Amino acid sequence: MMISTRKFELLVIAYVSLFLVLVMSSLTMVEARAFFVFGDSLVDSGNNNYLVTTARADSPPYGIDFPTRRPTGRFSNGLNIPDLISEAIGNEEPPLPYLSPELRGRRLLNGANFASAGIGILNDTGFQFINIIRMYQQLDYFQQYQQRVSRLIGKPQTQRLVSQALVLITVGGNDFVNNYFLFPYSARSRQFSLPDYVRLLISEYKKILLRLNSLGVGRVLVTGAGPLGCAPAELARSGTSNGRCSAELQRAASLYDPQLLQMINELNKKIGRNVFIAANTNQMQEDFLSTPRRYGFVTSKVACCGQGPYNGMGLCTVLSNLCPNRELYVFWDAFHPTEKANRMIVRHILTGTTKYMNPMNLSSALAL
Repeated sequence: MMISTRKFELLVIAYVSLFLVLVMSSLTMVEARAFFVFGDSLVDSGNNNYLVTTARADSPPYGIDFPTRRPTGRFSNGLNIPDLISEAIGNEEPPLPYLSPELRGRRLLNGANFASAGIGILNDTGFQFINIIRMYQQLDYFQQYQQRVSRLIGKPQTQRLVSQALVLITVGGNDFVNNYFLFPYSARSRQFSLPDYVRLLISEYKKILLRLNSLGVGRVLVTGAGPLGCAPAELARSGTSNGRCSAELQRAASLYDPQLLQMINELNKKIGRNVFIAANTNQMQEDFLSTPRRYGFVTSKVACCGQGPYNGMGLCTVLSNLCPNRELYVFWDAFHPTEKANRMIVRHILTGTTKYMNPMNLSSALAL
């Protein structure tokens, strides 16, 4: 009986030890990592709130479905893509806007969002918005951020935090809609044919990504231009009643996205590892844009909030038409997806096949 009891005790100890090992392993696997965000209004979480600019989303009905039910500066009815990715990788809160006074102390270790609505790859993109944080300024802020964190935890730990972090960058769409195609015979359209302009953008974007790599990041998610010509703003601008996407902007996206992927593959080869991951957001949205009802939407053409044809003219304000159920709309305002559409995009980013993600999806990349 004594031997049996002793064996039982040893068995219990072994099971308890195994349980503790499994618990500690699982905690390590879901350990939150710093998250950094760069780009335009698709990923801006409120930096423009602190700037004198017309590119802002800090008044109702923006944020109507956000947990606080208040506008935050996100160009969404609720959560945006960085919020949803942050949630998926186990962070307790999404990175705060870099200009937020609340981004200090230990909260710096969560990362930061440097994005600014209206910006593009080129410095002259978004000039009409007056005061925005252009791409190289965002990168300068990132360098400044690292100096701030170094004072908090030391330089070696800061380098480790940055190298293990996830980075999201979303930029390029404004270089078409708020630059080349902003109005007929724009300065850039007179200067370049569309194919040459796309080559210019890819060349300049490469410099931005190389600078980002030089700042010590280890994993960068790069999103494509998306279906530029299918936004309600472009349907309204074209003045047609058939709801067809703008052919010129769709052509721009079809030229841009493959060259972006090629450039990213070349960068990874040059660096010797897969630092950059390409997300084909155009392909991701194609299904629910062409067959919205299959995905629970009633329309992919009319914005939930706006005015004019397709609710695609002007800003979303308290005076705009507002749909009662945002779950039924692909677009929240003239340019930006609803939270529901964002969730579908992020699902592809996390688990999508090589049809959507190259060279791998985000879940696979973070498991390496």
